[in-house]
Amino acid sequence: MLFSENVASLVNKSQISPPAIQGVLTRVVGLTLEASGIHAPIGTHCDLIGPTGLHSAAEVIGFSQGKLLLMPFKSVRGIAPGFRVVARKGSSNAAMSNSMLGRVIDGLGHPLDGGDEIIASEYRQVTGVPIHPIHRNPIEKILDVGVRAINGLMTIGQGQRMGLLAGSGVGKSVLLGMMTRYTEADIVVIGLIGERGREVQEFVTESLGEEGLRRSVVVAAPGDVSPVARLNGAMLATTIAEYFRDQGKNVLLLMDSITRVAHAQREIGLAVGEAPATKGYPPSVFTLLPSLIERAGNHGASTGSITAFYTVLAEGDDQQDPIVDAARAILDGHISLSRDLAARSHYPAIDVDHSISRLMSNLLPPTQLQRVMHCRKLLSIYHDNRDLINIGAYQGGTNPELDSAIEKLPVINQFLQQDMSESVTFADSMGFLFSITDDT
Repeated sequence: MLFSENVASLVNKSQISPPAIQGVLTRVVGLTLEASGIHAPIGTHCDLIGPTGLHSAAEVIGFSQGKLLLMPFKSVRGIAPGFRVVARKGSSNAAMSNSMLGRVIDGLGHPLDGGDEIIASEYRQVTGVPIHPIHRNPIEKILDVGVRAINGLMTIGQGQRMGLLAGSGVGKSVLLGMMTRYTEADIVVIGLIGERGREVQEFVTESLGEEGLRRSVVVAAPGDVSPVARLNGAMLATTIAEYFRDQGKNVLLLMDSITRVAHAQREIGLAVGEAPATKGYPPSVFTLLPSLIERAGNHGASTGSITAFYTVLAEGDDQQDPIVDAARAILDGHISLSRDLAARSHYPAIDVDHSISRLMSNLLPPTQLQRVMHCRKLLSIYHDNRDLINIGAYQGGTNPELDSAIEKLPVINQFLQQDMSESVTFADSMGFLFSITDDT
């Protein structure tokens, strides 16, 4: 039997439907649409066309009993039975161009800043694929992020993936804005996913500023858009970072927040009938997170890099939230922001005791690493004995290390605090740290 005949036989036996790019809308349940007569792969974008023409667009998220399941990018209001559903050719591709710099776009790549549409230099699939483990270059170069506490005590390498663990209202956006403005990275890509709509404009004008925006691309998919638009926004931001990395650029990718990405996938998974697991999250969420995060890093085929910070919202400051726990396991370290420090106007509110860069020991020479460890030790000793000190139960001279920690605490706090308008280089950060630990 010829190969073509064999394939045809298998198709007939398995009852695989031939490709069909057009069908009819038959059912709407919540945000889930059902269409019959159309056969398209999951992830395909489709146009919903009514009697008056194009109404909106939707993405294929599943199929069941010969029907496609779709989720619209906008509201379902106005959608009626009998709408035509037409699959778009190459719908998962997004326009890439250097002209994206300085622009604010939505999760589908359309301008939000009132400017012209992006003119493509090339098209890329937003789904992408993680970097093959064998093709990853080692992380050997330090990335200066312009924030003294991170540069000095949680040194970051080019290509590292970090989590920013924080509850609401502890200065997360301000810290991201500082890194955006002051980092030595060539390009900054910011994904504002699932956050409040007002925060987009605030971040662009206040946290980012004109100088920061000039070398940045902002992808905004706030909480009022569809789950598929939010998820597409996260994938688009990562794809843009990959585009500039492949040009040999050192890219800083800031994703705010990976928790909202997980929420979007949870909504999609539950809508297609996926069984909920931990805290209502279906298993697909915990498959999505590593596949997205592992796209960042150093690719062996490029001299560029993607250093990524993913904010992780600790709901109710719960550090054991399943998304927090999953992110910590995947990432190369994390920075924890403390509500107690924020309440004392200690900014950035970085909790050094509960923050770590897993690659710092590979990036710093022994002399610098020794100073870092000594400073962190002094902080830890002080915090362990803070209650005794506050109630006056500790007698000076009992513990020489604790005496040193008490003596140096004011200058250490000065080191850790930084005004949002202040930029501190890696060299200056280390110089300050050495002045604190000169007696070691």
